[in-house]
Amino acid sequence: MNENISGLAPLEDSLEGRLARVRTEITDAARAAGRAPEEITLIAVTKYHPVELLDELYALGVRDFGENRHPESRDKANHLHERYSDARLHFIGQLQRNKARQVGRYADCIQSIDRLELVDALAKLERGDHGPLEVAIQLSLDGDSARGGVALDEATALAEAIAAVPTLKLAGVMAVAPLGAETEEAFATARSVGERIRDIVPDATMVSMGMSHDFRSAISQGATHLRIGTAITGNRPDRP
Repeated sequence: MNENISGLAPLEDSLEGRLARVRTEITDAARAAGRAPEEITLIAVTKYHPVELLDELYALGVRDFGENRHPESRDKANHLHERYSDARLHFIGQLQRNKARQVGRYADCIQSIDRLELVDALAKLERGDHGPLEVAIQLSLDGDSARGGVALDEATALAEAIAAVPTLKLAGVMAVAPLGAETEEAFATARSVGERIRDIVPDATMVSMGMSHDFRSAISQGATHLRIGTAITGNRPDRP
């Protein structure tokens, strides 16, 4: 019989255990793809969770955090930036034009730029001494504009528009695999578009793709950033 005499949760059911398991799977998937695990950035998606979880994750070595709605993302960005000089907040949700500059004032990276009106709004952004705002182009891999993302044949034009704005720095691309899609094929498409964009902006090396259920496929297709939530945090609380 294997009793938990101490009454404590087994490590694998704890935040530390889940994070360790995800890191091990990232390492294994990277090595299977002939890649170095160190070239992959883990973004812990903490939406709806309290700010205390961010402190716990930071203590476990996480430095990049993902949020998808304002003002929750603002509050968590402020929490992180007040306490940790090396923590980064990635805004990964669909962005409304009238909220773009608000988000741009606190986010370290906005990964959901998918139309020119957002570029125009952020062109007027004032960031003081923080320098240009990092942004990524969200790609629509299925053509469903309701889920966000620019059409693939319009992505390079959007990249050119971003590159022309001094207040913005194009980091690369972001994508979500369509529901029911063959994930490796979908992510290969995103990687290919990212390569075309690097012809315009050579430093735009970010390929942000892969979530809790499909990050292994994303790694096999060149993901540089993974956005992982429930596999690390467990079930989300009810939306406030």
